[in-house]
Amino acid sequence: MRNLGIEHDGFTFPIINQAVLLVRNRVVCGGTVHCLAIKMGFQSDIYFCNSMIDFYAKTGRLGYAWRLFEEMCDRDLVSWTSMIGGFVSEGDVSNAFELFRQMRLELEPNSVTLVVILQACCSHGSGIEEGRQLHGYVIKRGFVIDGSLQNSILKMYSNKGGIGDAEIFFNEIPRRDVVSWNILISFYTSREDVIEVVRCFNEMQEEVRPNVETLTLLIAACANYGNHFEGKKLHGFSIKSGLDDNILKTSLLDFYAKCGDIETSTQLFKEIPSKNIITWNAMMSGLIENRHFEQAIELFQQMQDLGVKPAAEVLRSLVTLYTHLGALRLGKGIHAYIIKNLFCSSGKGNTPLDTAILNMYVRCGSIRSAKTCFDRIKVGDLVSWTSMIEGYGAHGFGLEALQLFHQMVEEGLEPNGVTFLSLLSACSHSGLVNEGCEIFHSMIWRYSIQPDVTHYTCIVDLLGRTGRLKEALSVILKLVDFPDGRIWGALLSAARVHGNQKLGEYAARRLLELEADSAGYYTLLSNIQATSGRWDEVEEVRRCMKDNDLIKKPGWSCIEANGVIHGFVSGDQSHRQIAKVYDVLEALIKKIPETGCTLYD
Repeated sequence: MRNLGIEHDGFTFPIINQAVLLVRNRVVCGGTVHCLAIKMGFQSDIYFCNSMIDFYAKTGRLGYAWRLFEEMCDRDLVSWTSMIGGFVSEGDVSNAFELFRQMRLELEPNSVTLVVILQACCSHGSGIEEGRQLHGYVIKRGFVIDGSLQNSILKMYSNKGGIGDAEIFFNEIPRRDVVSWNILISFYTSREDVIEVVRCFNEMQEEVRPNVETLTLLIAACANYGNHFEGKKLHGFSIKSGLDDNILKTSLLDFYAKCGDIETSTQLFKEIPSKNIITWNAMMSGLIENRHFEQAIELFQQMQDLGVKPAAEVLRSLVTLYTHLGALRLGKGIHAYIIKNLFCSSGKGNTPLDTAILNMYVRCGSIRSAKTCFDRIKVGDLVSWTSMIEGYGAHGFGLEALQLFHQMVEEGLEPNGVTFLSLLSACSHSGLVNEGCEIFHSMIWRYSIQPDVTHYTCIVDLLGRTGRLKEALSVILKLVDFPDGRIWGALLSAARVHGNQKLGEYAARRLLELEADSAGYYTLLSNIQATSGRWDEVEEVRRCMKDNDLIKKPGWSCIEANGVIHGFVSGDQSHRQIAKVYDVLEALIKKIPETGCTLYD
């Protein structure tokens, strides 16, 4: 156009700005367009300036938008509305309201301006009072409440008001459209009110036809409630109604996965022609949640082959998966992928993901790698510090755990109950009785954290490991109001280690009173009785288990070797190298006495 010498007018550059928003380097291109327009004398054109304010606001360059807004000699309603909208989109609620007040000194808003400022009322930094005032202003000024304005007010009440506010305004709307009903359904869904969600959907069909967004909201609600039956009905309704798109299919995929129907979920995934990142992530999360680990790993490999980058939440789930499997080599591969694809380009960390990687190294036995990850976390939060303390404790480095705790306090982080739980556990594993007791008293008197049964369980375990069984029992009987299975289990374990059969049997019977359907505890009791040769009592316990159909679930474990995960179940002989496995196991058992340790059943 320029090469042909055709003159530009006030409409040319705004149209170009719309196209620039679609390109990758839009900020640079937009700045170039702005400079060219100024050279051509359009700096005073209101329409052009408004389009530039809108462009800068949409690209996150609010400072440029504000500077241009202030330099404008003449501003119209669009100028003010665009600038207010920019503040709202950035979450700057206070400046949005301040600019709205300034605007009213020069111009009265229209319905579009009110829709924009009502969005600010739905933001985190705003409250219901501003929304009520705006609603009152609309009524006072006699605005014709069209569909967009009425739905904005309804959304404001559903986000910030109580159940009465939203319902009263909804019932006052003379002509409700599908958006109005969707807002109300979303409101009841957020309150987990299943009955009202169903009632709303049934009543809605008497006035308007549901759209894809309606079904997506309802399917998401069924997924959260785990209502498989209602979700399948909605799936059938969507097929009959011809309402079908990739977003709805992704919601259905997520719904079936959360209800444990991974087969249907996988089938829907295959039916989606153009899979976006949300679809891939939903399928990955579904496989992991349902413990289909091999399929999840295969799906991740497919994503890599296709160049699809999973979200940080999915990567965190994958890291957690490898943590449970003890697959250190595969976990290291994910760690390398994360460094290459997430952090090197942005330079920003992701603390939850970093902490998951740290935990993976801790649980897989690589405490040195865990410490390296911890030291590299850019903004360490309480969770990452607590995880590292827990890691030291699990590996028997109690003194290092205490040192790290004191370092954390010096850096200004306030410990919570979970931090002290990890610290007490660390003291227990390392036999640091005095230090553990000091930490326990510090938790109560210095940090005003009241211990719960989990903290007392650590104290019982701490005392029990060092043979102070009477003190451990005294803690349970005198300090714990409602002892649970874990605390009695800690005492039982200590009694067995130190050969106190009487106390062990007492703890076992307390366990059975609390968890009478646990086959494992019956087995423990019979083992204690067998140790002292009381075979009649052993037979009675075994008969009781049989009469109650109690069967102890076989133990299982897995290990990674050369990138392959091998699973083992107690008594299983199906592994192709089972003979070699038992040969190695027998050799290890023979070496245990040489280490000074004792093997327990």
